[in-house]
Amino acid sequence: MTEPLVTIVVVPRERFSYAVRSLENILRHTDDIPSSLVYVDGGSPGHVRRYLVERAQQHNFKLIRKNQYLSPNKARNLGLQQVKSKYVVFIDNDVLVTPGWLAALVACAEKTGAWVVGPLYLLGKPGSETIHMAGGLANIGEEQGKRAFYFEHCFSGKRLDDIGPSLHAQATELAEFHCMLLLTEACRRLGPFDEQLLSMHEHEDLCLTVREMGGTVYFEPDSIIIYVPPPPFAWSDLPFFMLRWSEAWNSASRGHFQNKWRLQKNDKSVLLESQWAEDHRRIPLRLVRGAARRLCRFSGLRPDRIDQAILLPLERRLNRYLVQAVSANNQNGADPTVMPTR
Repeated sequence: MTEPLVTIVVVPRERFSYAVRSLENILRHTDDIPSSLVYVDGGSPGHVRRYLVERAQQHNFKLIRKNQYLSPNKARNLGLQQVKSKYVVFIDNDVLVTPGWLAALVACAEKTGAWVVGPLYLLGKPGSETIHMAGGLANIGEEQGKRAFYFEHCFSGKRLDDIGPSLHAQATELAEFHCMLLLTEACRRLGPFDEQLLSMHEHEDLCLTVREMGGTVYFEPDSIIIYVPPPPFAWSDLPFFMLRWSEAWNSASRGHFQNKWRLQKNDKSVLLESQWAEDHRRIPLRLVRGAARRLCRFSGLRPDRIDQAILLPLERRLNRYLVQAVSANNQNGADPTVMPTR
């Protein structure tokens, strides 16, 4: 057998209900380059767990199962321990890839010597033409004599038909863990991914560290993937989703990132990302908020008052209660079970 040049490590992002479709898509579009697959499963519901065991046996990939929810960086570290190839690709379990995606990432790394290569990220459902990110910025500068973090998703929200012809492979500052190729030797030099970053700033932290150590980050538009965010949700998604974006995890991640990179507590970019995470956590609340707005219009009340006085405070309390319950169950997770390849 040809020795794999790259290992694909799939990890949970925020839910499990898209995992089957995502894995089937990855298996269908990775036969153009020698590769192996490691799947990290943290606490998926029974039907997904059984599916993963079956597919691991059929396709001879390594399945790592832990009976508790995992933060993304913890899952990546578990997967990285199994990597022996020159390159490793980390990809979330809610991503769709397109033909040639993997070969293009590897070719860019081989040509440029980049430590990190990110694809063109699209956003939405299959067939989406909306750009999530085409390269990005992530750096620390100075504002009014104080260190300040700055990040940007290039061409976010633009249509691929409008922007695509102008895109080309180039050095950039930011790739995201939706899908990211790394030189495995660079991972060894960087050390384990920072597990104190539970919910936010994992990719910015990595890319800042890579560039600080003299490595390069590249953007390769010939590799195209689609990040498929919720909704919909399955009921079994909600405990992990609420923990993944909980205020407890968000606050801990925010504080650690600020301390690590010596940023101010009121850093604008950090606060902006925290607000995004909080809003994202409230996606399941949309139906309730929509019904409340319709009721307000009918009764003449102001919708923002219902939000601020009732719904959002109630959501925070429910989230704290749920996180306490989920975290208590999470404490007793056994050592990971590894299903080896044949």
